[in-house]
Amino acid sequence: MRDVTYPPIIVTAKTAFRALGQRFQMTGTEHVPREGGVLLAYNHIGYVDFVYGGLAANPSGRLVRFMSKRELFDHRWVGPLMRSLHHIEVDRGEGVASFHTAVDYLKRGEAVGIFPEATISRSMELKEFKSGAVRIAAAAGVPIVPVILWGTQRMMTKDHPRDFSRGTTIAIRVGEPMHVTGADAVAETAELRARMAAMLAEVVADYPADEQPPGSWWVPASMGGSAPTPDEAIVLDAAEKRERARKRAEKRAKKKR
Repeated sequence: MRDVTYPPIIVTAKTAFRALGQRFQMTGTEHVPREGGVLLAYNHIGYVDFVYGGLAANPSGRLVRFMSKRELFDHRWVGPLMRSLHHIEVDRGEGVASFHTAVDYLKRGEAVGIFPEATISRSMELKEFKSGAVRIAAAAGVPIVPVILWGTQRMMTKDHPRDFSRGTTIAIRVGEPMHVTGADAVAETAELRARMAAMLAEVVADYPADEQPPGSWWVPASMGGSAPTPDEAIVLDAAEKRERARKRAEKRAKKKR
């Protein structure tokens, strides 16, 4: 693919990281192959995950094509940028097209990024995984490389104000490739989630203690933080879904007037 926009975007992003005085804890980046199709599976804790997620493949010289919700592509300004970066549009109501696009990208040797949880986790722990990552990797015959991000939620996530204070540490941990067959997508998805859950626990434990005091809102309740428990997060997610449905109904009603 011809990339005119991606290189300057990376330079701009790295300049912003330096301006913010951000420190990076990056481990396991050697697990990202330098060539050939690869599917990178990320946890999802904040709105800027895709910005930092690409760094996992940067040492290998790879550009990651993220699978992102259709709403971003529909945005007046963001949409053209997403398309210029060759990201993949995902319609949550009809995912067949995005599935085939991702498989095609991978067969052509691209690095594709996916968030198996589909939406941001309010509990900061892993939500249930969709089986799409396993099915896509199996169909394309490529490995899945798990990636854990930590610290990105401190800048911009659900239910909390934006905070781009200087000096935030961003942790990126890349795990060993997982080779799937798709013969039992449910079991392989469970294995992927288990691997990433173990990685997440390690990343949280290794994060600078002075930036992560006990009771921090961005730390899972099960790890000493005050983030909602997974059960509480489910209730909050349901309320958010109802509110979105209400707003869509109001918008449709106004159009009919």
